Amino acid sequence: MMTDIADRTVHGVLEQLAAERADRNFLYFEEQRFTYGAIEQMASRAAKGFESLGVTQNDKVGIMMSNRPEFLFAWFGLSKLGAVEVPLNIAHKGEILTYMIRQSDCSTVVIEAAFFEVLSAVADRLPKLSNVILLDWPCAATLPKLRGIRTVTYEVLVDNRGDYTRCNVKPADPWAIMFTSGTTGPSKGAVMPHAYALAQAEIICGMAEYTEVDRLYNALPLFHGNAQVLSTMPALISGASMLLAKRFSASQFWYDIRRHGCTEFNYIGGILSILLKSDLQTDDADNPLRVMVGAGANAQVLKAFEERFKVTLIESYGMSEIGAPLNNTFTTRRPGSCGTVNAYYEVKLVDDEGGEVDTGESGELLVRPRRSNSMMLEYYGMPESTVEAWRDLWFHTGDYLKRDDEGYFYFIDRKKDALRRRGENISSFEVERCVNAHPAVLESAAVAVRSDLGEDEVMICVATRAGASVTPMELIHHCEARMARFMVPRYVRMLEQLPKTPTERVQKFRLRNEGVTADTFDREEIMGRSAST
Repeated sequence: MMTDIADRTVHGVLEQLAAERADRNFLYFEEQRFTYGAIEQMASRAAKGFESLGVTQNDKVGIMMSNRPEFLFAWFGLSKLGAVEVPLNIAHKGEILTYMIRQSDCSTVVIEAAFFEVLSAVADRLPKLSNVILLDWPCAATLPKLRGIRTVTYEVLVDNRGDYTRCNVKPADPWAIMFTSGTTGPSKGAVMPHAYALAQAEIICGMAEYTEVDRLYNALPLFHGNAQVLSTMPALISGASMLLAKRFSASQFWYDIRRHGCTEFNYIGGILSILLKSDLQTDDADNPLRVMVGAGANAQVLKAFEERFKVTLIESYGMSEIGAPLNNTFTTRRPGSCGTVNAYYEVKLVDDEGGEVDTGESGELLVRPRRSNSMMLEYYGMPESTVEAWRDLWFHTGDYLKRDDEGYFYFIDRKKDALRRRGENISSFEVERCVNAHPAVLESAAVAVRSDLGEDEVMICVATRAGASVTPMELIHHCEARMARFMVPRYVRMLEQLPKTPTERVQKFRLRNEGVTADTFDREEIMGRSAST
């Protein structure tokens, strides 16, 4: 049965469960095990360490780590202080990393030594950054010097008794700033309140019917909201346990599931297709999984997966800003649908003029909360974007759905120009900004090309400056040096000019409809399949 949480804050969940079951194992990571009590203690020590560096309530602190226990210790420790976590994608570098740290006003960054080089390369462009905490640095005596920035090791940070100064953190207070994909501009930092994290965890627990005997397999990156809000928090509030993997690996997946007796996994994107494409095994159905929670599987994929692996798939619809307003459950499940609206939200589908559409017709999904603080508070430092998203007092998702006469919703398409590849949300604006920085490029447009794994591949359509030239491979190398690997385009199409409207807006729909043409460069054909992973 789901635990009744008295203190509806992120750290309040941990503190209550640690008091109730201090010696019970919660976290499994490689060969390590951590009890509820041990995680609570390490979070308090992290809180004291942050406090000693001057971090106080509402301060913004970036976390740039791969999946590991220290991420959780830092995350819960910041929550105890009322500080605001800013998870940073470990693949980011250069201008995008600079933008995210500056836009969120991070004064402190906790970072693995493996990623320190990309941070040090932009440190002189981060005037508000005053503390860098290094994890895995081999020797405190050789800590790097950054002008105007204090550096300490993570070991020094947590070398204390955990006696931090408690403050009054409320459910409506900000807990995290999570960057979403920019579509017509830079990525936006969605400010999430503590109550949002609990609301989403409760929705997932209701969908999957978690109990304390469950063990959740968490292989998605902790710098994404899915791993934090839809895996870690549900495991906590249900009193279950969690296996944290370094990353998702198709070859390791079933071994981990069987070895650790995992009963649940959250899937995203093309994970189902990847697992289905593996060679058939006689023991495919011999696994402890009882349920998988996710989104984006059509009815055919869902049926094939369930029949082969004998596990129930339950789908929902959501996005970072709003959480999960639509979901199926064990007892109300319709394959191919996003489910029905749950008790936390009110929704409607509208046409381009804002009028509600009829049953069976496609319309943009608009959402607003029925329960306080179950959605984002704002886009940090972007009041105009916040007002635009919430026009008419409804949050505009930018996604087209339809509803049947029984109240089940079905996803149709994205209205926005965001792309999604290998489970990562990609800003077309940021891809274009990087490509446009090449001296030979006049302008570009990034569009989605459907992938055989069920998500998108990135195509960049490029017009060059008069008298200039650049090869597709040169553009690929340009991108590889300046953006995360998952953002690098697979396809490059060179055009004399981009198609435009009379008002000079690029007609991306034309480029999407034309898709991969005979003259489109495909880097997978040149570099092999590994280039796109």
